[in-house]
Amino acid sequence: MTPAFRLAVSSGCHGARSPCAAYAPNVAPASRSLDLLAAGAGVGAAVLGAGLGELTAAAVAPSASPFAVIGGGMIDIAPPWGKDLAISWFGTNDKAALLVGIAILLLAIAAAAGVLERRRPPWGRVILGGLGVVGVIVSMTRADADVLSPAPSFVAAAVAVVVGALLIARLRRPDAVPENTTGPSRRTVLVSSGLAVVVGALAAVGSAAVRGGTQAASAVRAVLRLPTPATTTPVPATAELGIDGLSPVITPSADFYRIDTALVVPQVDPSTWSLRIHGLVEEDVVLTWDDLVALPQRETVATLVCVSNEVGGDLIGTARWLGVPIRDLLARAKPTADADMVLSHSIDGFTASTPLEALTDERDALLAIGMNGEALPVEHGFPVRMVVPGLYGYVSATKWVTELEVTRYAVAEGYWTSRGWSARGPVKLASRIDVPRAGARVTAGSTVIAGVAWHNHVGVSGVDVQIDDGPWTPAKLATAISADTWVQWSVPWDATSGTHTIRCRATSATGETQTPQRAAPAPDGATGWDELTLTVA
Repeated sequence: MTPAFRLAVSSGCHGARSPCAAYAPNVAPASRSLDLLAAGAGVGAAVLGAGLGELTAAAVAPSASPFAVIGGGMIDIAPPWGKDLAISWFGTNDKAALLVGIAILLLAIAAAAGVLERRRPPWGRVILGGLGVVGVIVSMTRADADVLSPAPSFVAAAVAVVVGALLIARLRRPDAVPENTTGPSRRTVLVSSGLAVVVGALAAVGSAAVRGGTQAASAVRAVLRLPTPATTTPVPATAELGIDGLSPVITPSADFYRIDTALVVPQVDPSTWSLRIHGLVEEDVVLTWDDLVALPQRETVATLVCVSNEVGGDLIGTARWLGVPIRDLLARAKPTADADMVLSHSIDGFTASTPLEALTDERDALLAIGMNGEALPVEHGFPVRMVVPGLYGYVSATKWVTELEVTRYAVAEGYWTSRGWSARGPVKLASRIDVPRAGARVTAGSTVIAGVAWHNHVGVSGVDVQIDDGPWTPAKLATAISADTWVQWSVPWDATSGTHTIRCRATSATGETQTPQRAAPAPDGATGWDELTLTVA
């Protein structure tokens, strides 16, 4: 042992001038640098895996996209307040917001897994692999699962685990030790992680292109010709007040709200579609697409409302619907005397519990194939959906419907009723101010206040408007198409300068006055008067 070495050992590396003291301040920053590289490697591996998983899904199992599987699982376990909160925050963009949230969460988990893999292998790989296992399990339990459904999540997990392990292993090589701040292994990991992100993103974009080229339902819909209706519901010319900014009495299909649980829109080819009516019936009935379109068709006009619609909200629309009355189809099956509910099933696993009487009374409850003169848009249920006037959509408006199970409330529940929402869901009396808009600046003088009111399957007999705390003024009503649709209303206003609060309330055809009591949408629909505050210049 040389004297110099003995001196170093005997000193214990103590003292301000010792080699250890000079080296120690660099250890923590270098370790943090390695952690950052490991986190980046975890993110790169996860993005590459997710992108290739999405590409695999587009090619072999579109409904089993890893993002859709995880997102669908999150929707399935979401409490009622969670759904209500998401829709109140994001409206019809709730699905996009959910996917962005999932992406952020997965990136955070991947980054943490990368750091853990560097520090305590193989736990990072276990976490990445565990995400894939969750995806595989969930994909196999979905209603539309088939033998290839686990493949996308398996590919995503396998790629993430293998690529993550290979990249992070390089950070444990001699040329990646703390004192070597620019070693080749570090550069390799940095470049490779970035490349993995780019390739994963390109794969995800490619999956969207593949889906676009293989959407059989969209292609069939584009050339499909609907049968001519045997009966129609006329729309009076006086149903429109012709006021700028007022919601049109018939909502264009492109503007019609969409709220459902399908992150990936089902692509159902009419040639393979069928409907089964079974359960508490004397005779099971099975209908194909050709059977359905051969029946006499009815075109009706109906307003649909989402139960998550806030007071003054826009999760409501009115359309012309073409289809076959559900009561005629149920008459073929002959429900037994003890049945009181029909549980409708969507191809994606969604279910809705509809009162049997709402499907067998005089209202135009349809198995609809058309919307506003065209085949149903794919995102609105093509080829077949349910339309039931008077009920919120969560208990009646099943899209991509494939089964009507006649049963009882005592033995079965729908998707949202099993999560705490009310079982029957009749639409509540409501009204909304469309003109002027909240926060608008209005010029003093003659102007108009206008909006819409509805009490589906009951009808509206009047609307009153209050300005500030003044008297209630009756509004002029447009001609209602039917009790199953909303109605436009308006009130002339000689606006004076200042800040004003405007309120509206409706009266139903049975004499019920809209309650001022505010209630949240859960569990059976929002209540309260719509009001807005604005400035008159």
